[in-house]
Amino acid sequence: MMSTDTHGKSKIRVVVVEDSPTMRAILKTRLEREGDITVVGAAANAAEGRTMIRELDPDVVTLDVEMPGMNGLDFLEKIMQLRPTPVIVVSGSTQKGTETTARALALGAVDCYAKTEATGGLPFEDSGRLAGLIRQAARVRFTERAPTSHRVASEARTSLHERPRVIAIGSSTGGVEALQILLGGFPENCPPTMIVQHIAARFAPAVARTLDANCPPRILIAEPDMPLRDGHVYIAPGDDRHLSVGGISALSCRLRQGEPMSGHIPSVDVLFHSVAKVVGQNAIGILLTGMGSDGAKGLLAMSQAGARTIAQDEATSTVFGMPRAAISLGAANVVAPIGQIARHTFHKAA
Repeated sequence: MMSTDTHGKSKIRVVVVEDSPTMRAILKTRLEREGDITVVGAAANAAEGRTMIRELDPDVVTLDVEMPGMNGLDFLEKIMQLRPTPVIVVSGSTQKGTETTARALALGAVDCYAKTEATGGLPFEDSGRLAGLIRQAARVRFTERAPTSHRVASEARTSLHERPRVIAIGSSTGGVEALQILLGGFPENCPPTMIVQHIAARFAPAVARTLDANCPPRILIAEPDMPLRDGHVYIAPGDDRHLSVGGISALSCRLRQGEPMSGHIPSVDVLFHSVAKVVGQNAIGILLTGMGSDGAKGLLAMSQAGARTIAQDEATSTVFGMPRAAISLGAANVVAPIGQIARHTFHKAA
């Protein structure tokens, strides 16, 4: 039965999966004081969590993937295969915790919420960040799970058409999973590729390592003035710097502090606008799943500069906000499922 608040509006129903009784109590208190969120179940392990998800059908699950005695990644993978549900990963502060979180995001977790580095517990006050993540996750509607086959990769290695100087990619909610599928279809010697993925700086290196281990190109975190090379993919660090392309004859990564654009630092729009200005028609822009509209205007600028532009379709987007905004502006030359974007990237459109 749907829960409602005092105004008769539906509440967001959450199941918490966390081995610590103290953490479960803190999460429940922190979420329910928001008024529009209710914790309908709190599980101490995967078995309890699986039963609660099946019986309670929550809108969102918070999952501590570092629980003793269980493999949180296997549990998450089963959730996404058998009963796709928006999952927020509650991550530990250790190196192992960040690596596990990166793999969880690649498996389909919507977002991550970090425990404090000092104590490994929850932040004393987070200014409503966790509640905000829950609200965003509750808007996610899973439809089609995209295939992870690498069939496209072999096609791309032999069929690159009109090789671009740069490929620029933007993504947000659900983006790590989408990037793993997309980059899995890239050839090992792909053109230099730059990515802005909305993610906390502490998780960005682990995400790069996870993608690097599962995709043909070399994937790394962008550094200031790093030269762009074939076969390399450069991911924005996720800190307070925008990533853009610089140079004329020899292109390189630029990282500059600045004000948020489209509500974000780093911003997809900043990257796309720089590529439109510096590279023009010799580029490809790709906008993937994400909340909001970051990247839409930048993708339009790339299209107007003559670049080929691609947006992920609604059926395979975790959140269709960013691609939808670009499509509504007429910025996307191609709209395609995530599993087919690599093929569109490396083959000339009909």
